[in-house]
Amino acid sequence: MLRRPLPIRASLLLAALVFATPAWSADPVHKENVELTAGKNTHSVKGKIKGYATAEYTLTGKAGQTLSVKLKTKLSSNYFNIRQQGQDEALFIGSTSGNSFQAKLPADGAYTVQVYLMRNAARRNAVASYSLEMGLRD
Repeated sequence: MLRRPLPIRASLLLAALVFATPAWSADPVHKENVELTAGKNTHSVKGKIKGYATAEYTLTGKAGQTLSVKLKTKLSSNYFNIRQQGQDEALFIGSTSGNSFQAKLPADGAYTVQVYLMRNAARRNAVASYSLEMGLRD
């Protein structure tokens, strides 16, 4: 039986560690830019998330415009948050406020609607099908 020298074994081990996906790596994030204009002020999307995966829909709005977001899902642990670019605190937290949002935007800029599963469902690797409707009007 041929034995490989230790340096080659160590190199193979190192290569395996470098190219393997670590258990602590981030779960997939679906990202999509949403274009809402005067001619098209609503956008609907159907999607599916599983476990710790999320979906992020980013749109651009102006201060004073009204943003509305409604999530339809059959899984009670499926929610969405809204974040304003450059802000630490979320503008809306679905797990405490429900699955619909409507308010005037506080500033010009990008806003991200993040669809996710609560930890209890994500840990079980649950799957949620959803439809999300986003609207922006003056």
